[in-house]
Amino acid sequence: MNDIEIARRHKLNPIAEVAASCGIPFDRLELYGNYKAKLLPTESGKKGKLVLVTAINPTPLGEGKTTVSIGLADALKRRGKKSGLALREPSLGPVFGIKGGATGGGYAQVVPMDDINLHFTGDIAAITLANNLLSSMIDNHIFQGNELGIDPERVVWKRCVDLNDRALRHIQIGLEGPKNGVPRLDGFDITAASEVMAILCLARDLNDLKQRLGNILISYTYGGSPVYCRQLKAENAMAILLKDAIKPNLVQTLEGTPALIHGGPFANIAHGCNSIIATQAALSLFDYTVTEAGFGADLGAEKFLNVKCCLMGIKPDAVVIVASVKALKHNGGLPREQLSQPHLEALSAGICNLEKHIENVTQGFGLPCAVAINRFSTDTEEELDLVKQTCSRYGVKACVVTVWADGGAGGLELADEVARLCDIPSQVNFTYPLEAGIRDKIEAIVKKVYGGGRVAYSDEAKESIEKIEDMGYGGLPVIIAKSQYSLSANPKVLGRPRGFEFPIKSVCLRSGAGFVVACAGDIMLMPGLPKEPAAARMKIFGSPAGSYEIEGLF
Repeated sequence: MNDIEIARRHKLNPIAEVAASCGIPFDRLELYGNYKAKLLPTESGKKGKLVLVTAINPTPLGEGKTTVSIGLADALKRRGKKSGLALREPSLGPVFGIKGGATGGGYAQVVPMDDINLHFTGDIAAITLANNLLSSMIDNHIFQGNELGIDPERVVWKRCVDLNDRALRHIQIGLEGPKNGVPRLDGFDITAASEVMAILCLARDLNDLKQRLGNILISYTYGGSPVYCRQLKAENAMAILLKDAIKPNLVQTLEGTPALIHGGPFANIAHGCNSIIATQAALSLFDYTVTEAGFGADLGAEKFLNVKCCLMGIKPDAVVIVASVKALKHNGGLPREQLSQPHLEALSAGICNLEKHIENVTQGFGLPCAVAINRFSTDTEEELDLVKQTCSRYGVKACVVTVWADGGAGGLELADEVARLCDIPSQVNFTYPLEAGIRDKIEAIVKKVYGGGRVAYSDEAKESIEKIEDMGYGGLPVIIAKSQYSLSANPKVLGRPRGFEFPIKSVCLRSGAGFVVACAGDIMLMPGLPKEPAAARMKIFGSPAGSYEIEGLF
């Protein structure tokens, strides 16, 4: 059976029962049908353990990070722990593009998977609307006399939509005469790349959300001065559109484990993890909260620690790095059509990628770590033993997991190791001090986390850094946007490159979210659809009773 067939055959518990199982009273829920709910503030004052699930650099094979996260939470529950999940919402771009759904797989899923993968509770639609309301108010202000002196050629705020559509990357608006506004160049980003998405996930409450929205840099004047959202008085209306979206969503796994799913920023152009509000709620509700950060540990985990944890004043009690034998052989240069065949030489050549991520977590950030080997049926015992032996040299235990096939029962060894690690005292070491200069922060990430050498800045990047620091934002954390497929900025360089030159093409300010983005090469904020998009394989069937079934959404 495929993922959606497994999910469809499963009987869900009423969401009120799931809430009651972790101490959430019914009056703190806003129901969205029988199996989804919005969660009102419910902090109990206690603080449970936090487990961060990350991975090696992703490959086209899929490492199963979300699946392992879900299976781990289920396994902890099977061990008698009060466990839960704090995850991101899927973006419709990847769902209808290449990746398909993002709710786990097999017998380690969050459900109802079709609702979560599609419109869910409308959060991403609300973020899209808030983003585009600001865009319309910018263009209306210019049209209505432009009291602020906004330079139409220096508007940095873009529109967004939660779909992959390359034709919208660069557009011209205000055409066909003065009544249609002032002509200027514009473009669309995917909603997950919107600063509003990042703000929603970094805001502590509605007042903080509103303040951050007001701090968004939208443009520069003809004289070069910055213009912010608050000068258009748009932040309150945007917050009104987000008043429900700011509340975390409660669903469940196939095994009835509670899951808070909220927010969905990408990990290459934002911080790549779920909302602070959902994380705080989870820590107060569960003894063990399993969360994940997007892409590999060089992107998602680095940002989770240096941005989110720094802001929240927390740290994970344990970190899990997900890897697969196939993915490591891919890093060793083995062609894709041969990855299902035993090949210790390719595995030995590619395992260095895992080693670098282990070093980053244990030696760089100073955190207890386990490795989850997401097992495939083609893996041999010799290959699994090689991964285990490599990890043991770093004092790290590698646990074979089979949660896709076995649910929580396939993650019990990992659950036991995670519970052990969570009792080890630790202190997170951040990659850089916030008071360091922007260049110093970029170079610290490149050299310490990626293993690179010289950082090469374009003239545009140098000018932007100088301007951002002159504006008083030099103390913000840095987000490096680069390819997720490599430790370097070149997606074709696999394994563990060392001492490479790292190019910074552009640097931009996200003053509302509270970070600076440094782009390495051409990072697309609006993806395109592949030649054969997942959308073309999807089908929906209805019945006279009004029910429906979906195929291809996985």
